[in-house]
Amino acid sequence: MQVHADEGGVTQTRGGIYWIILPAGYLGSSFWGMVFILSSTNLLTTRIAAGCFILALLVVLFVAKNWLLRGLCIGFIIFLAIVWLLQETTKVHALRYIILFIGVMNSLFSVYDIYDDLISRRVHSSDAEKFAEICPCPCNGVGWGVIWGMISFIFLCGSIYLGLVILS
Repeated sequence: MQVHADEGGVTQTRGGIYWIILPAGYLGSSFWGMVFILSSTNLLTTRIAAGCFILALLVVLFVAKNWLLRGLCIGFIIFLAIVWLLQETTKVHALRYIILFIGVMNSLFSVYDIYDDLISRRVHSSDAEKFAEICPCPCNGVGWGVIWGMISFIFLCGSIYLGLVILS
């Protein structure tokens, strides 16, 4: 896995189910954004989400192939650890809002990234174009971009709605 400074990246796989792998980058980000939004509604689930996020960042830190991704992981780990420490030792209770912010930004960026990469820019090597090549239905890459964008937007709206229902 690599992350590049131009907001791009690449993940190499061996085998697997391409029907799941190709949309996973876009829809996975939206799904995890939904999980973080919903987990920010309760202090216990906020702590669990923060712990899982730190654990995932530690795993990526040791798997990463470039220093930009390692630096991002280290920065987020330090930031979350400081906020969590402040949460537990002072009257500053910001962890829930940080997790909510990360969730909302993940979801919003997923919707934006799908639009930018798959709908407005026609790149033949995009994940949606590759998905259209293996899919027997008549959708092209832009069509799959629109479908994935709608799914991502539904995740965002659904998590906001459910979060408000849980908080009320």
